[in-house]
Amino acid sequence: MRRIAMATIVPFFLGTLLLGSAADAASPASGKVPDRSEISAEFKWRLTDIYADEAAWQTDFDKLKGELPKIGRFRGKLGGTANDLAACLKLRDEIGMIGGKLYAYARMHRDENTADAKYQGLTGKIEALLAEAGAATAYIEPEILAIPEATLADFRKSEPGLKEYSFYFDNLLRQKKHVLSPAEEELLSRSAEATSVAENAFNMLAHADMRFPEITGEGGTKVQLSEGRYRTLIMSPDRQVREEAFKTLFGTYNQYRNTFATTLGGNVKKNLFYAKTRKYGTTLESALESDNVPQAVYDNLIDTVHNNLEPLHRYVALKKKALKVDEMHMYDLYTPLVDDVRLNYEYPEALKLVREALAPLGANYTAILDKGFTSGWMDVYENKGKQTGAYSWGVYGVHPFVLLNYHHRYDDVSTIAHELGHAIHSYHSSKYQPYATHQYTIFTAEVASTTNEILLIDHMLKTTTDKRVRLYLINQYLEAVRATVYRQTLFAEFEKLIYAKAEAGETLTADLLDALWHDLNAKYYGPGIVVDKEIDVEWARIPHFYWSFYVYQYVTGYAAATALADQIQKEGQPAQDRYINFLKSGGSDYSIEILKKAGVDMSTPKPIEVTLQKFSKLLDELEKILNES
Repeated sequence: MRRIAMATIVPFFLGTLLLGSAADAASPASGKVPDRSEISAEFKWRLTDIYADEAAWQTDFDKLKGELPKIGRFRGKLGGTANDLAACLKLRDEIGMIGGKLYAYARMHRDENTADAKYQGLTGKIEALLAEAGAATAYIEPEILAIPEATLADFRKSEPGLKEYSFYFDNLLRQKKHVLSPAEEELLSRSAEATSVAENAFNMLAHADMRFPEITGEGGTKVQLSEGRYRTLIMSPDRQVREEAFKTLFGTYNQYRNTFATTLGGNVKKNLFYAKTRKYGTTLESALESDNVPQAVYDNLIDTVHNNLEPLHRYVALKKKALKVDEMHMYDLYTPLVDDVRLNYEYPEALKLVREALAPLGANYTAILDKGFTSGWMDVYENKGKQTGAYSWGVYGVHPFVLLNYHHRYDDVSTIAHELGHAIHSYHSSKYQPYATHQYTIFTAEVASTTNEILLIDHMLKTTTDKRVRLYLINQYLEAVRATVYRQTLFAEFEKLIYAKAEAGETLTADLLDALWHDLNAKYYGPGIVVDKEIDVEWARIPHFYWSFYVYQYVTGYAAATALADQIQKEGQPAQDRYINFLKSGGSDYSIEILKKAGVDMSTPKPIEVTLQKFSKLLDELEKILNES
């Protein structure tokens, strides 16, 4: 995936930090990457909006440190009075708000130049304090759950200060049956470091210890293969380069397949242990429980994609025809159909294009967009040492910030639209929700960003008449659906299968995992492609399988965004109003319910069907253009 949503970095920092593709070109101003001092202030974010200087940061740091002993004074008293409970929760929120600002200021300064020792130190300093804050507040939820429900209900009725915590209480009580005794909870907490060994071993082997051989790149040059370079090589117009990169990469993984089967199997056993200990029926149920997502959402996703595999099979056949190959192989899947179209935009042009594309979201949305463009929200260009990629960071009580590494390509324009989708989501949720319910879930986060991306490409397709450019844009869209909807559903089905087998007592051997992966690729891509034996071990390189049942949210987010973008463009004001209310909702309800109010019911197959119908329609146009060529 182009962007991976990171988990909460430290306790009490709950902002959205989304990383994108690595920057891979020099500054637009010259052939070299400039120092930060060479970048004009108008293209830098304004972190002084958080703190005027380090002295102000230190003042809040000292304040936060002083609040930690105060929160401990409520220990053992939360069941005593409604006033004590409200005061404790308010103080925890205050700690969270201050901690979020402190961390954002230090970390974003560090991201301006990751080699800067000063902000490395400041970041480490606040991370340590936030870890202390996590320990100081760990007693709160077990104590709330120990309060008799009738007493808690009386507290909620009698104390106005508890009203804003209504959803928090309801959600906490809903999961009460899975919360263990304090001693058992402490034991599980202490086990976390030991049970993370499988994931850590995977990361060390895949990203530190493994070495890939050299291959022959374009022009006959020798290239040291790596995971990062593979992403470029697999899209090479030179088929021999693609094939060699493919066989070399997966040939290397194949040498370690038994070790990778052991690390993945160990991670599955870890999740089985926690699910059983917390009295869940299955690991999937455990993974979906925190956001109250019905298992039907997961099952409908897989079933609906199964019922709509024919368009993917047709896309594979069209790609084979366009590439003029006798056999379509797995190493041909990523090859662009158009390699001579270069869409380049100066930064002001990019902003204008994004503004025009997002006009269907309404005048108020556009006004906030303009504010983001001109009010120090965005850090635009690459400089020496700057964090690569792109992200949006919501700072409660201030405003969102967006990090970019802009290089004039269409992908960079799409990244601006994507990250501003997150930013304006954070803007609305912080403005209209109290701290207790401002943080939206990963399930809804990608909806706001992807809606913007879809509106952008729809706008481009409506305003573009050049046949080659249309072909390029249609290929961009079809590849996004193939990689996000079809491929991530394949991932989700693989996870479901391996957990079912583990729960039935089967051992996840390399042979079993290879066979499952091969069969799924054959099913999804159809009879028009050769499922090369090298692909069988691809499961070994997917880090998402160590984040239990995570990937399905990429698909649900994309499908919900497609449905919402379609409604906004067809219905106008009513759909626009529902969408803005969705942005304002933050985490005030379960994700499924928030999206229902916006006009998308993810418990039904319809959003996935709408997405795949659009895929099929654009596939028709692609076929027409290719036939005319």
